[in-house]
Amino acid sequence: MNKLYGKSGLLVDAFKKTVDGRQTGLYTLTNENGCELAVTNYGAKIVSLMVPDKNGTLVDVVLGHNTIDEYLTSEEAYFGAICGRTANRIANGRFTLEGKEYQLAINNGPNSLHGGIKGFNAVVWEVKKLTDRSIELFYLSPDGEEGFPGNLAVTLTYTLTDDNALDIHYKATTDKSTILNLTNHSYFNLSGQGDPSVGDHLLVINADSYLPTDNTAIPYGDAEPVKGTPFDFTEPHTIGERINDDFEQLHFGKGYDHNYVLNKNAADEYIYAGYCFSPKTGIKMEIYTTEPGMQVYTGNWMTGNFEGKQGKRYPARSAVCFETQHFPDSINKPEYPSVVLQPDDTFESRTTYRFSTEA
Repeated sequence: MNKLYGKSGLLVDAFKKTVDGRQTGLYTLTNENGCELAVTNYGAKIVSLMVPDKNGTLVDVVLGHNTIDEYLTSEEAYFGAICGRTANRIANGRFTLEGKEYQLAINNGPNSLHGGIKGFNAVVWEVKKLTDRSIELFYLSPDGEEGFPGNLAVTLTYTLTDDNALDIHYKATTDKSTILNLTNHSYFNLSGQGDPSVGDHLLVINADSYLPTDNTAIPYGDAEPVKGTPFDFTEPHTIGERINDDFEQLHFGKGYDHNYVLNKNAADEYIYAGYCFSPKTGIKMEIYTTEPGMQVYTGNWMTGNFEGKQGKRYPARSAVCFETQHFPDSINKPEYPSVVLQPDDTFESRTTYRFSTEA
């Protein structure tokens, strides 16, 4: 008999499968307030995240699928996933490291995106530890995987805290110089997954500048001020308020799909990156991170072609992603914060999504 998962209605057995010789499953975290997080070790994906709305009713605020088979064939390969080795884009899939040139798979226009054909979103992670509040996942990316150098050992921990926060901690080491840029790619809708638009969501971003891009989403280089543009969220604006403005950068991405340069005093500083708020549910999500940037993507390329959880469809702009990370194409732009990881170093990063309600 299929066992129901918690309050989201997911079937545990629907996530049991052998993929690449490894077992997949669905794992549940809960906190003292009844919040629930469901994670599958396929792609380290967040499948469901249930938090209370202003009436105390639990709402699932992330998009996703009902079964592992749907994740394996999804046209949205990054739902809730960890992206790596390098999140975001590398121009022409090419980079030089310590005098050696590397060519990666081209899987997004002329560029390499989110680690290549089979990035961290499409591998089975090992479950190392599981408690009521946290899950620790591990993946060893072998030297040469997707064209990247070095055996890279990555430990990822999701924690559901008692102050209704999802805390994500990354740790990685390598035995050879390599490049690394990790992020979580959850698609949020704070009105509940399946609500048709995030256009009414109020957004604040703690960033005075952003990175304009060419029409393939590769940054030109220098950051530009957000002031006087539709990219200015230093004060609250709804996501939909200016998304259709006649502005070249919005035309390129069919909406927002850009990296914000977060206001920071030190490279490793854990800072407030901003918040998002749904007036329908009263759910407010605050974002904190140690990362220097945050890619804001408003689901512009979603199609609504398939049914997601509970038969819901996901049309364009029915979700927003807040991908805390290093900048796109950093390895080819020395002026950006470095994504190079050396054998003697340990990469660590932390991002938190904290949930509360307002009337």
